[in-house]
Amino acid sequence: MILASQSRARKILLAGAGIEFEAIPSDIDEREIQQTSKVSAPGEVAALLAREKALWVAQRRGGHYVIGADQTLALGERLFNKPADRKQALAQLMMLAGRSHELHSAVAVAQDGKILFQHVAVARLTMRRMSEADIASYLDAAGDVVTSSVGAYQLEGLGVHLFERIEGDHFTILGLPLLPLLDFLRSQHLLAL
Repeated sequence: MILASQSRARKILLAGAGIEFEAIPSDIDEREIQQTSKVSAPGEVAALLAREKALWVAQRRGGHYVIGADQTLALGERLFNKPADRKQALAQLMMLAGRSHELHSAVAVAQDGKILFQHVAVARLTMRRMSEADIASYLDAAGDVVTSSVGAYQLEGLGVHLFERIEGDHFTILGLPLLPLLDFLRSQHLLAL
């Protein structure tokens, strides 16, 4: 089994579930794929990118089951990318403060150039109202990690302080719909449990 990602959170989730895997990140241009596909719905974008990541690695590692995953953050119709710097992180958080947004997490499994499984799950998160000074304090405390996640937060860290309500499962929020993935792997007799 191969995880087509270097995501720390996804590695922890799979390892915690007792899945033995090798992590090999895909080398795709996510923005280019999204733009050329003309896909714009958040869940469809996440699914497309999860498939492309899985296929990219599967084409190079024949015979292996390859897990690809992706996550989009949408505020209404607007999709967010990882902020490039603190200024973009501040801007994203100012837009999200006091509002609800959705995380669309997709997983796909490929083998030998074919997609065998895909699933998209959605979580809805509501940030508390915050002033620019509140957000600046969070950015100071969180440091450079804010540029490693879309929305400039990691819910499993200091980002939890930004929220007043969360609807959805923990795995979806961390970027890997784990329960449907485990169900698929069991259906293929790839898990002992």
